[in-house]
Amino acid sequence: MTAAPTAGGVVTSGVGVAGVGVGLLGMFGPVRVVHVGWLLPLSGVHIELDRLGGFFMALTGAVAAPVGCYLIGYVRREHLGRVPMAVVPLFVAAMLLVPAAGSVTTFLLAWELMAIASLILVLSEHARPQVRSAGLWYAVMTQLGFIAILVGLVVLAAAGGSDRFAGLGAVCDGVRAAVFMLTLVGFGSKAGLVPLHAWLPRAHPEAPSPVSALMSAAMVNLGIYGIVRFDLQLLGPGPRWWGLALLAVGGTSALYGVLQASVAADLKRLLAYSTTENMGLITLALGAATLFADTGAYGPASIAAAAAMLHMIAHAAFKSLAFMAAGSVLAATGLRDLDLLGGLARRMPATTVFFGVAALGACGLPLGAGFVSEWLLVQSLIHAAPGHDPIVALTTPLAVGVVALATGLSVAAMTKAFGIGFLARPRSTQAEAAREAPASMRAGMAIAAGACLVLAVAPLLVAPMVRRAAATLPAAQAVKFTGLGAVVRLPAMSGSIAPGVI
Repeated sequence: MTAAPTAGGVVTSGVGVAGVGVGLLGMFGPVRVVHVGWLLPLSGVHIELDRLGGFFMALTGAVAAPVGCYLIGYVRREHLGRVPMAVVPLFVAAMLLVPAAGSVTTFLLAWELMAIASLILVLSEHARPQVRSAGLWYAVMTQLGFIAILVGLVVLAAAGGSDRFAGLGAVCDGVRAAVFMLTLVGFGSKAGLVPLHAWLPRAHPEAPSPVSALMSAAMVNLGIYGIVRFDLQLLGPGPRWWGLALLAVGGTSALYGVLQASVAADLKRLLAYSTTENMGLITLALGAATLFADTGAYGPASIAAAAAMLHMIAHAAFKSLAFMAAGSVLAATGLRDLDLLGGLARRMPATTVFFGVAALGACGLPLGAGFVSEWLLVQSLIHAAPGHDPIVALTTPLAVGVVALATGLSVAAMTKAFGIGFLARPRSTQAEAAREAPASMRAGMAIAAGACLVLAVAPLLVAPMVRRAAATLPAAQAVKFTGLGAVVRLPAMSGSIAPGVI
């Protein structure tokens, strides 16, 4: 049994590192196409790695690598079974296959493999009734979302006369509208967007913490990938009402998620609702890019698209770190209830620091991983001159208010989680007896914390990735960045920001 955790963690990290490497090749190299005709009848498996797919592959792999390291120590403490240990690297591989798919059939196959693997992992501790209930919720919501995706993509493939993504853009407006609505429902469910988020605060707290980290920091991003790939790239640029729909769904999700997080007493449930908030902010940014492009404001549209991509990177970093830190607390105390914790700063100093870094990133404050992306989003909304367009004049102030309110409530939620959970005196015998996480768990958290610090003070290091990913959207143009350390400039605008000197 001692070799199994090491092997499972090493394989998971290895798959993640491979995903990062292949993703970077897709982003910075030519489009690579692989067709394996014998794997599936009629259509075969079609892999097509481009800049957008490479971005999401690299992001998914970057989450999996430290989680695999963390998994080694976690399994030894929590005694995770053989089946979940074997499924974790398969889950990561399925997530990597989703953005690599180049045809509808391959995409649907990878999507369902990802769903089945994640369901098995959610049910790891199926002996507990709460876990079985969470698994049922997750299975139902996942399959309902898959049905919407399946119908939407089958309609798109039939109208486009092709199974490959490259031949799916030329369809009539009625088909585009129907596919947009169906895929927004299906992919929005996977991303945890309101009102199809019900599985997320149930499944995340009951899943093993490394699985929660993978689901919340990597899998939900693939819901955003589906919206970007099919609705905004293949069928884009979308009409104005697409942007308004994304703004409405994103803004509602952000506010609902952060309100629920601010009143949650369960640490992992709080983090799950925070995921809904951040997916809402990303969706809001994509909606703003679509709306601005329709009005001809391509500068703000570019910045909004870049903000969405950068915030996905930031969220992957701080949310994976937060769930790993919460898992360390759970493994040391057996508790998720904030009212029963406290006093962990002295007993688990490294975990306390790591959770503090994650909480700062989730707050969207300066020197936090989420600050630059949220600042860019606000700047795109502020600089979108409405001219004589009443829709833009009305929606942009509302969107700024949503982002500001979400940020303020997020500060309250994360301050509560950190202050009540880690500071003061222990409020239970379990918290008083807590001990620091083992070295492998701390190493995984340290890698994620390092990524958070890089995004906070030197976001230019990921600027090439952000630029290439944002430029794949018809609604956005390439975003220009300076070559001066941590300075990010807005195209066609005079503003700039240097987070490293704040």
